[in-house]
Amino acid sequence: MMAAAHDLTLRMIPFLDRHLVFPLIEFLELNKVYPAEDLLKAKYDLFNNSNMVDFVLDLYKKIHNTEDTPQEFVDKREVVLNRLEELQGEVQEVMTILEKPEVIAALRSDKAQNLNYLKENYNLTENRINILYEFGQFQFSCGDYGGAADMLYHFRVLSTDTERAFSASWGKLAAEILTGNWEAALEEMQNMREAIDQKSFSSPLHQLQQRSWLIHWSLFVFFNHPKGRDGIVDMFLSPQYINTIQTSCPWILRYLATAVVTNKRRKNQMKELVRIIEQEAYEYKDPVTEFIEALFIHFDFEGAQKKLKECEDVLSNDFFLAATQEDFMESARQFISETYCRIHQKINIKDMSQTLNLNQEEGEKWIVNLIRDTRVDAKIDFEENTVIMNTPVTSIYQQVIERTKGLSFRSQVLASAVKKRAEAQTQAAVESAH
Repeated sequence: MMAAAHDLTLRMIPFLDRHLVFPLIEFLELNKVYPAEDLLKAKYDLFNNSNMVDFVLDLYKKIHNTEDTPQEFVDKREVVLNRLEELQGEVQEVMTILEKPEVIAALRSDKAQNLNYLKENYNLTENRINILYEFGQFQFSCGDYGGAADMLYHFRVLSTDTERAFSASWGKLAAEILTGNWEAALEEMQNMREAIDQKSFSSPLHQLQQRSWLIHWSLFVFFNHPKGRDGIVDMFLSPQYINTIQTSCPWILRYLATAVVTNKRRKNQMKELVRIIEQEAYEYKDPVTEFIEALFIHFDFEGAQKKLKECEDVLSNDFFLAATQEDFMESARQFISETYCRIHQKINIKDMSQTLNLNQEEGEKWIVNLIRDTRVDAKIDFEENTVIMNTPVTSIYQQVIERTKGLSFRSQVLASAVKKRAEAQTQAAVESAH
């Protein structure tokens, strides 16, 4: 089945937190990409070591087709509830101090000064503040993402432990994604990107790994936030991130390609995308990247049409891209038409409609709209059922003159540079002689 052949979930799992993998598995289940029992077991394996005891028990009962509750679940539930109660008591003491109006008024941007103030006035040490981090982690493991985001935020504001604060930032980003709080998630993601750029890592490999994680986590934000399709193109095409994609996760090109195709404001970046897809073709291919390759590298309209049909299936079965499918098909047809019009002076509407996977009537409407929207200088001859392009043809002589102009300018620049260098050397020789 094509959906399973092009599914990227297994490649993504090593770069995601287990809680972020869950919505992907749910989507696969909904779309019946894999057998239901396999996905049920995958969910069980995913959360078996978490604190979501009741949820795991429910999965266990479904897998084993039983209503019995094994003793290990009863014991674990008790351990989790006891620990929850214990942590809540300790956190309550800390939060009572932090929520005092006089404490809120006294806290500044200097963390060391804040800790000093809290220690002197309330005996609140860094050790006691760590309880916020532990409780945030514990809540996250229980599936209480909103509570976890709050705790990790308070911890990060106060703690001077940079490693733990960095870890808390990852936790808060995941929590905001899982609660669907896209504005906060985008902000966390941007902060995370800055932190990774500025942090001194033990090795470049470690930094590459962190960027690879951020790329995968960011897909949740980019394909849900209203401005996401701008953000993904800007971030993924930046030197550090395109380098990361090419080095450790070339399959991310599917998402970058979809964002460029569906984003009219980023059309000018198609050339750069085409170059990258061409470079990586030996490493990674799927119908989305092959569509771009067929159209923009080989000008193979039949191949592009074939790939576009496959893209429809791939996009509808991709968790992140299912909602972009209609936009993608529409924009892809426009790219095909524009490229086709640039190459041909006389276009047969019937052939063009077939290239766009449309019937004769739809094809005619599409071409009329394209000419109107893109203001292409063309006229339709309905008797002959053709479109005549009035594109001004640059003569071969004009092309030679244009290229020679550029060559002549570069020669002048080069000659000027050589002259300056020679003068500088002569001057240096004269000075050393004196």
